[in-house]
Amino acid sequence: MNDSFDPERWTEDGLANALDCVLNTDNPVPPTLARAMRHAVFPGGARVRPRLCLAVGLACGAKPGPLLSAAAVSIELLHCASLVHDDLPCFDDAPTRRGQASVHAAFGERIAVLAGDALIVLAFEVFAATIAQAPGRAAGLLRTISGAVGVPGGICAGQAWESESQVELAAYQRAKTGALFVAAAVAGAQAAGAEIAPWQRFGERLGEAYQVADDLRDVAADPAVLGKPVGRDVALDRPSAAREYGFGGAIRHFETLVADAMDAIPACPGAHALRAMVQHEARRLVPAEWLLRAA
Repeated sequence: MNDSFDPERWTEDGLANALDCVLNTDNPVPPTLARAMRHAVFPGGARVRPRLCLAVGLACGAKPGPLLSAAAVSIELLHCASLVHDDLPCFDDAPTRRGQASVHAAFGERIAVLAGDALIVLAFEVFAATIAQAPGRAAGLLRTISGAVGVPGGICAGQAWESESQVELAAYQRAKTGALFVAAAVAGAQAAGAEIAPWQRFGERLGEAYQVADDLRDVAADPAVLGKPVGRDVALDRPSAAREYGFGGAIRHFETLVADAMDAIPACPGAHALRAMVQHEARRLVPAEWLLRAA
């Protein structure tokens, strides 16, 4: 991968530019909605999904460019929108997110709904602006990104499973969290013109691992460090790997998923660096002291 390329800066600049294009215009924008949209995106979290998209694209030999950037930014905007909606009183009723007030807590429920909707639309506006530059690859990318949002296996379906009386844990996790991870990995490969099948499996395993880690952190993390409330899965009777397998079992399942994800990375110019990134992210999500506690 390109050592001079800074994916974090690239992502932050892309997100800022996307919001500026719709909020800093000659046409008046409702000021509370504008503030709520920025609040939902900045300051960001770990930006795992856009970094993954960029990393896979670069690992497959792509050069940093508009199509790869638009895919990464669109996926992060969709993720931010999903968090706004996830925190609403009708779902988690979470007062905080990323160490600050959630959007509905800061701006009210009506504005939060509209801010989430506007970010979804913005995600596709960002991507639409790049279609003319690579029309051959853009159609597949659009299907990949849009499929991760709706039904049957996108984040809307994942949210809807929470309203069902019975749900299979794996199906819930694949839709609620895994869908955007798969989209990020596959979109990176598509932007590079690479074969996407191996990256589908990589994204699936990584997405499931991330959800298991999130379930573990809901049990064991410090809310001040996590930036959001903990104990919500039990309080809301949500499906959870930690509840289904126990803490130690969930840790072992997480480690297996991470190993499977790294094994799924195909031969490509940046395979070694990508495996190192996955391993580093795994230790950020599930620290070594948790492994010792499980043992």
